[in-house]
Amino acid sequence: MTDEQRIEEFKRAVQAGHKVEAGDWMPEEYRARLTKFIEMHANSELMGALPERDWILRAPTLQRKLAVTAKIQDEVGHAQLLYRLVEDLGKPREQIFQDLISGKTKFHNVFHYPTKSWGDVGIIAWLVDAAAIHSQSALQRSSYAPYARTMRRICWEEAFHLKHGEDIVLTCMMGTARQKRLMQEALERWWEPLMMFHGPPAPPETDKDLEWGIKSRPNEQLRQDFLTKYVRRIQEIGLTIPDPKLRYDERTGRWAYTEPDWSKLYTIVTGNGPASQARLGFRRLSYEETAWVRQVVTGGAQLTA
Repeated sequence: MTDEQRIEEFKRAVQAGHKVEAGDWMPEEYRARLTKFIEMHANSELMGALPERDWILRAPTLQRKLAVTAKIQDEVGHAQLLYRLVEDLGKPREQIFQDLISGKTKFHNVFHYPTKSWGDVGIIAWLVDAAAIHSQSALQRSSYAPYARTMRRICWEEAFHLKHGEDIVLTCMMGTARQKRLMQEALERWWEPLMMFHGPPAPPETDKDLEWGIKSRPNEQLRQDFLTKYVRRIQEIGLTIPDPKLRYDERTGRWAYTEPDWSKLYTIVTGNGPASQARLGFRRLSYEETAWVRQVVTGGAQLTA
């Protein structure tokens, strides 16, 4: 069997539902795409702790402070699980972090924005996490078995994060006019990043991650699923979605919406968002200040897979 035939056989197997384990043979393209995909996911979990971090001390009650702290701990824990998968695929931990803090690797667009109010914390934990769960639930069917298994645990914990955010939003929407306005303003800030969250609506036949079975659903289907589930919920509690073109087309069975500027998404995820450099700067400083811990733990040895 030639290398080309072996690769095609592997591709047919994953498309038919075969699961790949860490020790199995895999084509180099599959390994490279898998590494890039999971690494961005891990980076996003780690960087995703930062938008809410600033609100631990500013949360309105002790209960809210504890809830935000617990959520941040979960997100960092998710990152550690996912980085371990990347290490298993052959990329050393030291290189992973160097690539993140230097801006070489990416993290999700929503974590390049600042949080301006307590309303932002609620909208992030409710709607951003809801969008993430749509993606992550589909990843439980990934062709890479260790990733699929890890996603089951992550999705279970993310479901609690979503309820935490929903509770913040509902509490404010049942409160004063000022609290309601806080949530409406937050939704207006976050709607465009949310609509960009799942990425451009690329044709499924051109999506290599779908072809290799790394993910199981195309970008536009994930966005449509999110809109179907959450548009009515958002409107029912009294919030106004800031998109005059948003409507459900009964003829096509799909949501029509204002098309995001996808060039803006590329600009943001390549480190040019409104909070990108501040977030990377914090991670860089944190990494430098904890160098002595790594030195003690490893005795100076390089961290490898």
